Amino acid sequence: MESRVDVNRRNFLRLAGGTVAVGAATLAGAGLATGAAAAPAHGPGPGHGPGPGHGHGKGRVLVPPGHIGIQLYSIRDKVASLGFRTVFERLSEMGYAEVEFAGYTQDQVGPITPEEIRDLLDDNGLRAVGSHRGIGDFAANMERELDIAEILGMEHVGTAQAPTDDRTVAGYLAAAEQFNGFGEAAAARGLKFYQHNHDGEFSFATDDPEVRLYDVFYDNTDPRAVYLEMDVFWAYVGQHRYPGFEPADYIRRNPHRYPLLHLKDGEVNPESEQGYDMVEFGIGDLPYTEFLSSLPGGGRRHGIWEQDNAAQAPGPGHPADSFGNAERSYVEVRSLRAERC
Repeated sequence: MESRVDVNRRNFLRLAGGTVAVGAATLAGAGLATGAAAAPAHGPGPGHGPGPGHGHGKGRVLVPPGHIGIQLYSIRDKVASLGFRTVFERLSEMGYAEVEFAGYTQDQVGPITPEEIRDLLDDNGLRAVGSHRGIGDFAANMERELDIAEILGMEHVGTAQAPTDDRTVAGYLAAAEQFNGFGEAAAARGLKFYQHNHDGEFSFATDDPEVRLYDVFYDNTDPRAVYLEMDVFWAYVGQHRYPGFEPADYIRRNPHRYPLLHLKDGEVNPESEQGYDMVEFGIGDLPYTEFLSSLPGGGRRHGIWEQDNAAQAPGPGHPADSFGNAERSYVEVRSLRAERC
């Protein structure tokens, strides 16, 4: 494993515009300043140039470096085998500023307390931005979940579960009421409670094919208490499977409800029911430049990279290694610029 000095020097050279080999990649012309261009040279390896939706323009920064985070589920194999200490050290070296949790255990390394996790975050200059927990965890012991969120210093806490498995209008109305309760409890502690979507939330109610379930949830949760984290990949899968909406429209309708975005890339696959295959960020087809440029309040949201299959699906020309995917994806997210100033 490389030392912190070696990796920090490599990241400095990368961001300062030096030419550094990253596997088969050659990255050049990145700017250290927030407003500087940070565009990797085209052709960083077979099949790993910027995807069709990833233009590296000369406009404003679309995801400021201080708001680039990682959902730890992407590297859950590393958390389980190496533990939070080593994982946080590596993420800090890569340049990540924020982490979103997917649990508070490090299976093979042994027990750890929230207080110890917070110390490791602080030691590595990382911030906890949110956490995915089960609906049952909140229902069973909301105050303990909020205690942990406060210990870790996070502003947001939520779930990646669908609001309910009952895909009727009545089922989603009941779920909205439950989430309003969760949100009120979190707000009383100064926290924002959020729900992260998959594609199923964009399907239609089983008892009314004219009603989109996400609309029921969106319209019947209190916007002052229940926030939303759009997983952009799954939203586009939902658009493919259940047409009739534009993902960005939900954010534009009420921007403050979406403090968090999951930046997950997909490559078009006409043979897949989903319409896309999940791939490393930067080699897919999702229109991130257009999508992010269209949102009001650019730079205020937390952009969280996630790739569920990072340990099994390496970028072309690279070995399977979730750390490798995380590092290359950070560079691609950091490089996103609007096409115009």
